[in-house]
Amino acid sequence: MAKIIESKTVVGLEIGTSKVVAVVGEVLPDGVVNVLGVGSSPSKGIDRGSITDLNAVIKSIQRAVEAAESIADCQIISVTLAITGDHIQSLNESGFVPIADGEVTQEEIDSAMHTASSVKIGEGLSLLHIIPQEYAVDKQMNIKDPLGLQGVRLKAQAHLIACHQDWLNNLKKAVERCKLKVEKIVYSGVASGCSVLTEDEKDLGVCLIDFGAGTIDIVVYTNGALRFSKVIPYAGNRVTDDIAYACETSRAEAERVKVNYGSAYNPPSSHAEKRIEVAGIGGRTPRVLSKQQLSIVTAARYEELLRLVREELNQLQYELENKQMKFELIAGVVITGGGAQIEDLKQCAEKVFGTPVRVGHPLNITGLTDYVSKPQYSTVVGLLQYNHNDEDESPLNDQDGPEEGFFTTTWSGFKKFINKVKSEF
Repeated sequence: MAKIIESKTVVGLEIGTSKVVAVVGEVLPDGVVNVLGVGSSPSKGIDRGSITDLNAVIKSIQRAVEAAESIADCQIISVTLAITGDHIQSLNESGFVPIADGEVTQEEIDSAMHTASSVKIGEGLSLLHIIPQEYAVDKQMNIKDPLGLQGVRLKAQAHLIACHQDWLNNLKKAVERCKLKVEKIVYSGVASGCSVLTEDEKDLGVCLIDFGAGTIDIVVYTNGALRFSKVIPYAGNRVTDDIAYACETSRAEAERVKVNYGSAYNPPSSHAEKRIEVAGIGGRTPRVLSKQQLSIVTAARYEELLRLVREELNQLQYELENKQMKFELIAGVVITGGGAQIEDLKQCAEKVFGTPVRVGHPLNITGLTDYVSKPQYSTVVGLLQYNHNDEDESPLNDQDGPEEGFFTTTWSGFKKFINKVKSEF
């Protein structure tokens, strides 16, 4: 009989546009994840983070979870869940509190961070992550941990990430219909960052691009803190559609051609003259073209997608410099996700960004590494590592329901605190 997993063992679940993946892992004290089991299933009924067929999604989840249970020899009862989609929104905010006794306490740090997160967000959105950036005590700036420092006023800077409650509820419903409990919900870009980025890269400044089938997740770190996060609702499926249109073939055949012969650069770096036979629709005559001819279609779309990211970075640079904040990506760009495996993507990205680029694989893992040491597993492995590195407050993870727990207790009491602070200033 399979044993029920112990509390120190964590399960990550990613419900993506192309696949559903469940990974069982034991998080060791040093943060290394010992992978015990993994299960994957083709994804049905979800597109770019939005559920289009609930029953189809449930079946995909069940297949992935059952496969992971079989390999890990355990019964999965709860998961840490990834979420993405263009409903994800983020912003940077600051909060101030007086230092009552001349020395910063943990309570005052928490209060300043809550003040920063009390900003009104869009209708239908719920706060998913409150991630500390840095603090200031009076004129002392860029403090990582202000506990015990002396001063009069404490400022906390935070990165806030919100998601649409309806999208989240539907995703949770699909998981709970599989008789699984959702322990935590994590934005996919944050999870991928836990998996593939080093602390040195975060300190120097780095942009992480998680290139999936339906979405591109972007996160930017500078000076060790998360400054920017966004979801672009276009990704690898756009390339598949281009091939299907250009070659007059099915999407399934176009996906096969993309995975096996596609290149993000024209001309391709290898076997440019290789002949490719593409099956026609409904018994029509197959089309034959060279790999270089195919790259005319694929390279143009990959470059366009990466230029969308470049535009976001340009806008971020403008906003930070207006606030007299330095914006440098000394560590360059890291690309991960299933789309990162396309041939010559690194070369294409270096052309677009004009900076060093590397393809990111999950780091700090042991156990069944042959299964999960690939870019397409970065998010789901990062969900396990997030549990070890979790430094942010996640209101949605602290409540039993959308209107219970954190929002009905902490916020009601905290409004009184905010009014008291305002009166003192």
